[in-house]
Amino acid sequence: MVFGVHGALWGNAMTWWDHDTGSIWSQPLGEAIAGPRKGATIELLPMSYTTWAAWQEAHPDTVAMDAPAGRTGFDLGEFYLVVDFADEAKAYPVPDLREVGVVNDRVAGADIAVVIDPNDDQRWTVFSRRLDDQTITLDIVDGNLTDTETGSTWDPVTGVALSGEREGDILDRLPALTSFPGDYDTFWPDGELWQR
Repeated sequence: MVFGVHGALWGNAMTWWDHDTGSIWSQPLGEAIAGPRKGATIELLPMSYTTWAAWQEAHPDTVAMDAPAGRTGFDLGEFYLVVDFADEAKAYPVPDLREVGVVNDRVAGADIAVVIDPNDDQRWTVFSRRLDDQTITLDIVDGNLTDTETGSTWDPVTGVALSGEREGDILDRLPALTSFPGDYDTFWPDGELWQR
């Protein structure tokens, strides 16, 4: 599908329209809220939240559009990180995540880790904690992301094990998104809020 910006807000968030049917889509939910496709959803893909400088460092061959515009941006500390699987959603307040570094949790039966990069608190990723038949527990030890089972160190952005028994293994990145705290209940009224 090809999308365009609809120009209206729904629940205080941007909406899109698809070019082939004109249906209107909710950005946070990835769901058509009006038109012929109403009720349809699109798949949320894994992502990381990061700065442009950090992205360029990790992916130097990236090509991006640079359109003239005014300066925009938000501080990650203003957001919740939201994990939304199989009609179960959970929000993680970024200020709390910055203090703990990693949250090992379970959402809709999936063992996950919400990770703030210990070297850059503007970067986050959500990983599956399942490797083969084992569920690992991640923690920040001496400024490194490690698992408590083997002490292997992991890249907090890519999920690649850098050293230790698990070296070369890769944690699956999982879909997640950001929400302003005041908007979380609008889009996920039955969602949970993680608390320390």
